[in-house]
Parts: sequence; structure tokens; C-alpha cells
Amino acid sequence: MALRVAARLNGRLLLLAMCGVATNLVAAPRILCCHDDAGKQICGDILPPVCYGRAYRELGEYGRTARVVEAPLSAEQRTRRAVEEKKKQEEERLQNEQRRKDQALLNTYGSEQDIEMMRARSERDLAAAIKASNERIAEIRARRKVFENEAEFYKQRKLPVEVEKGLRDTDNEIKAQESVIEAKKKDHEIVRQKYSDDLRRFIELSRRPSPRS
Repeated sequence: MALRVAARLNGRLLLLAMCGVATNLVAAPRILCCHDDAGKQICGDILPPVCYGRAYRELGEYGRTARVVEAPLSAEQRTRRAVEEKKKQEEERLQNEQRRKDQALLNTYGSEQDIEMMRARSERDLAAAIKASNERIAEIRARRKVFENEAEFYKQRKLPVEVEKGLRDTDNEIKAQESVIEAKKKDHEIVRQKYSDDLRRFIELSRRPSPRS
């Protein structure tokens, strides 16, 4: 009798297993739905014609939304999206660039005092360069004075070639040194602004709370 009961149980299990396989083989129906101009929902097992060019939903088992398909974009929408995407990419680029600069700043300076020391060193170097150019101008003008004195003997007469050339060359040398001084003065303002900006940003980064792990 036990053998007959076991046989019946095995038969039932086999039948249930076969039914399960059959159920899996039958795919759940796919329903596609959209809303028409009046806001009414239109559905079908294939995409209804009224849904062409509209957003629609694909409903799966138990009427749940399996996926949503957006409506095709108009030319104006595509242009707007392209502009927004370009703006987003530019913002991301600027953010990445700022992060890179911030990290370089923190790698360069260990403290606010480091920034002040480097600022003072740069300003000393520029001041020394300006001083050297001024000294060079003084030397050139002393040399030019010699040519000026010689030129006094040739009033109302044509200057000798070497005197004329000496005056012209010294004038050009003075102008060149004056250009150097002007450039160094501009550099001084750039350096002053750079280290002021570095100090301000370093203080901001140093006082920013550390991100929690």
C-alpha cells in the first residue's frame, strides 16, 4: 500500500512540474498604452496608430509598467537639449578644472605662511630686476653724455657717423631697459594678485569641513 501512495505522490509532483513548465512557456501578454489629445488612454497589444509620435508605456504582468518610451523630440526640443547638454558639459569641465587647481594649491603650500614667503620672494626678485635695469639706464646715460659732449663741437654741422650712431644706440638701449622696467611693474601687479587669490582660496579650502567617510 505504501508503494501505491508513493507512486500517486510522484505522479502528482510530475504533473505539477509539467504544468509549471507550460506556464513558463506562455509569455505574459504585452500591452502598449498612450494618451490621445483628449487625455484618454488608448491601449493595444501592438502600438495603436494614435500613439505614433507620442510617449507610451509598455505594461507587463499584472498591468505593471515595464518600461516607458519617450515621445520623439521636435527640432526645437533637440536644439534646446543640445544647448543644455553643452552647458552641463561646460559646467562639469569648469568644476573639474577648479578641483584640479585646488588640489595643486594644496600640494604647493603647506600653510598661509608659505604663501606669504613665496609672495615676498617673488616681489624681491622683481624689485631686484627693476633696480638692475635702473642702474643699467644710469650707465647708458653716462655713456650717452660722452656723445652729447662731442656733439657740442658740431653745432650747425653734420655729426660724425660714430657720434650719431652712439646717440642713436644709447637711446635705443635706454628704451629697451625702460620697457623691461614697465614689464616688471606689470608682473609685480600680477604676482600680487596671484598670491592674494592663492591665499584667499587656501583659507577657504583649509576651513572647509572634511568630507565624512
